[in-house]
Amino acid sequence: MKVDVLLGLQWGDEGKGKVVDVLTPKYDVVARFQGGPNAGHTLEFEGQKYVLRSIPSGIFQGDKVNIIGNGVVLDPALFKAEAEALEASGHPLKERLHISKKAHLILPTHRILDAAYEAAKGDAKVGTTGKGIGPTYTDKVSRNGVRVGDILHNFEQKYGAAKARHEQILKSLNYEYDLTELEKAWMEGIEYLKQFHFVDSEHEVNNYLKDGKSVLCEGAQGTMLDIDFGSYPFVTSSNTVCAGACTGLGVAPNRIGEVFGIFKAYCTRVGAGPFPTELFDETGDKMCTLGHEFGSVTGRKRRCGWIDLVALKYSVMINGVTKLIMMKSDVLDTFDTIKACVAYKVDGEEIDYFPYDITEGVEPVYAELPGWKTDMTKMQSEDEFPEDFNAYLTFLEEQLGVEIKIVSVGPDRAQTIERYTEE
Repeated sequence: MKVDVLLGLQWGDEGKGKVVDVLTPKYDVVARFQGGPNAGHTLEFEGQKYVLRSIPSGIFQGDKVNIIGNGVVLDPALFKAEAEALEASGHPLKERLHISKKAHLILPTHRILDAAYEAAKGDAKVGTTGKGIGPTYTDKVSRNGVRVGDILHNFEQKYGAAKARHEQILKSLNYEYDLTELEKAWMEGIEYLKQFHFVDSEHEVNNYLKDGKSVLCEGAQGTMLDIDFGSYPFVTSSNTVCAGACTGLGVAPNRIGEVFGIFKAYCTRVGAGPFPTELFDETGDKMCTLGHEFGSVTGRKRRCGWIDLVALKYSVMINGVTKLIMMKSDVLDTFDTIKACVAYKVDGEEIDYFPYDITEGVEPVYAELPGWKTDMTKMQSEDEFPEDFNAYLTFLEEQLGVEIKIVSVGPDRAQTIERYTEE
């Protein structure tokens, strides 16, 4: 057996949570491979709305195993709040969720360091979510991290040493803080975590494959936020690309099967950083309003713009995408004209590849297509798609070289249409 990978191709917020929930019935195991509680996956079904931050999106399917992999960073306090909310709504977790011993813990002082570092940058701030993600991954790479497995081995000593080191840094930054409430909630989270299964997830995942079980690897954020291949330095602190599934779960490259790449019919970004197709006019505001473009974790308004096929082609290449999934098609239902960026103009020269730096001097070159001017939210099959929408799909497939297998026409689980179905 091989693992399938599902990930975002833009700057995050593509709608991965809904798609995992839709695809989960076909899999035995859903495993999250990177990121932390800065990544919110929103799911809507049966009249209810759920936001997952650290827990894999397959948790709503009762007979599935869900794994938080070693590449994830976990905040016990935020995990406790998320898990208790799910259990209160009737979704038992303790028999469904396994947590890697090698996943790193976000400490209370990591969150304070995050705020202190951002404050020190002034106008050059990256626009982090303030959840302590970056400082946690920094400690991981510098070999100073505290892991989930440490809860069972000399925990107080390891936590105390890490806390003391962080407080020295905060002192050097002259940053004032109060740790009392954060630490209290965090320690309660540690006690709550002890109720769950701590596992050697790399062995578990590979044993499932050996036993013929099907595994779906769930990514967080998006390719353009990858620490290596994104719009650095305005990126996250982990590898959000397909290769991250190998390092974040302990899966060999030759065990990767299908790679599902998710993108919106337009484009959004949260926080600071370059965004070549960003719109500052009524069209951008309209996209934001119709798409309810506000962060599921932070509540921050998302910046909106036309789809960027230069960046999207780059993402398809980096990830080896085999199937595309387009989200929020319905948001563009009322537009007269749909634009798609097919090239960049840099210093007067037109290029069709993603360059080293897009922070300034990048002008999008657009192709224009007629809008479909049709309410698609009630559609049940691709046979109902309007002609102009089919033309948009064909155009995208020709540009990207990969079939668009699934189209979402609304936020609910049921508003998902599969294309190229076999008779």
